Amino acid sequence: MKRKTAKRDYSDRFERGMRVLKKMGREKLMLNQKALSPEMYEMSVGHLFGDVWGRPGLSLRDRQLVTLAANIAMGRPTGNHSHYLSSLHLGITRRQIIEVMIQVGHYTGWPTLSNAVRQFTEILEEQKVARKAKQLGRPFKSRLL
Repeated sequence: MKRKTAKRDYSDRFERGMRVLKKMGREKLMLNQKALSPEMYEMSVGHLFGDVWGRPGLSLRDRQLVTLAANIAMGRPTGNHSHYLSSLHLGITRRQIIEVMIQVGHYTGWPTLSNAVRQFTEILEEQKVARKAKQLGRPFKSRLL
């Protein structure tokens, strides 16, 4: 009996996580994880997005700004591209993203600022290519995500 309740709880967490991902425009996130291990994918969506991102106390926009700042500060070579896209999807403007870069870069050093500029520029350039492909009726697959 207890096992059924835990499974239901887990299912609820996953559904909550998927709702958050959809709001962020990232419902196709981590599909490589899903292909490798559906259980790992369900855990990631359920816990990270259902439990953490879905918590009350901060808006989704605020959580995205905090995450973007943390990832910029850590100078991550991957993972930031999807957060730039989520930021734009949630209505965070290009100018506001640049302000986050400036603020974080001055606390963490120029190399982190340079890395952030490179990654955000890659996203902006790829978005232009995606729009052009859409206009021409051609498929587009991101090389960054």
